[in-house]
Amino acid sequence: MGIKIKEIFSPLLEIFKTMKWAYVIYNMSQFPKLRHNIALYRKFKIKKSIFSSISSQDFKDLNSHEKPWLDTSSLQLEQNQNTAFQSFDQNIQDALIDWSEKGFAILPAMFQEQADKVNLEIDQLLRENKIQFKYGNKLMFALEKSKAVHSIGKNENIIKILSFLLGKKIHLFQSINFIQGSQQKAHSDIMHMTTFPQGFLIAIWVALEDIKAEQGALFYYPGSHKWPYFLNDSFEHGGNSFFLGSNANEKYEEALQLKIKAESCEKEIFEAKKGDVLIWHANLVHGGLPVTLKDSTRKSVVFHYFAEDVICYHEITQRPALLKKY
Repeated sequence: MGIKIKEIFSPLLEIFKTMKWAYVIYNMSQFPKLRHNIALYRKFKIKKSIFSSISSQDFKDLNSHEKPWLDTSSLQLEQNQNTAFQSFDQNIQDALIDWSEKGFAILPAMFQEQADKVNLEIDQLLRENKIQFKYGNKLMFALEKSKAVHSIGKNENIIKILSFLLGKKIHLFQSINFIQGSQQKAHSDIMHMTTFPQGFLIAIWVALEDIKAEQGALFYYPGSHKWPYFLNDSFEHGGNSFFLGSNANEKYEEALQLKIKAESCEKEIFEAKKGDVLIWHANLVHGGLPVTLKDSTRKSVVFHYFAEDVICYHEITQRPALLKKY
């Protein structure tokens, strides 16, 4: 009987999830996490409720030429004149020097000592059922339960580096832990965690063990961050003023794959050592390789950060981002 009820209501639930008004009602219950948008909507002249759906269409007639400063400049050109860059240790400078050209940076062994502690805490939280898998194989917001995860996400050196790259103060938005490889198809984070002005999201991925290609290692397309932002107006998502498009994410991934082929861009694979950190630009196209080694793990954690004083939302679901201070 339970199976039959699930079979009946699952399709109805999927339809309900496409109704924009349903998110409006939910957003009303999240006012403390949306309050910051009152001043921002006024600043950017967004004439709608902070609880309403929002997407890039709401900004298409607005003039804002603000970008992360390294989207229009280059450390290769400015390294000798930039005092903030010169304040970093030489190994950090070496890692960041090609940021503007490649859209990513690798910091070797930065959290090698912390990795085992994170793994122990995650294992314990799973045993105690204090965290659960969502969206397949993701452990969302473990930073709220794990001191070790939180300490990496709020690490002073990381915050300093990321704020430098965006040219703005940043705030930690979320953590996502993985036990196995994500196997996520090629995508850009800007589609899922979006900002206006564009580009003011940044992310890091931390290897919590040595990771080879067959474990589902990360891949990325160097230089793809320079492509025009691939948002809802770039593909047929099937949505309208009242409903989100059905299977919009799958349609997005299919359309982006065509873009990748048209660009003839070369994929690179990141076979990481425990503690290595990958920093990537909001628009860098990346994903997870298929897992070909049976029963293998790919223990890792991702952190996403939004810049201060920008509107943060989710283009794919057209929802304002719910922000919490960590």
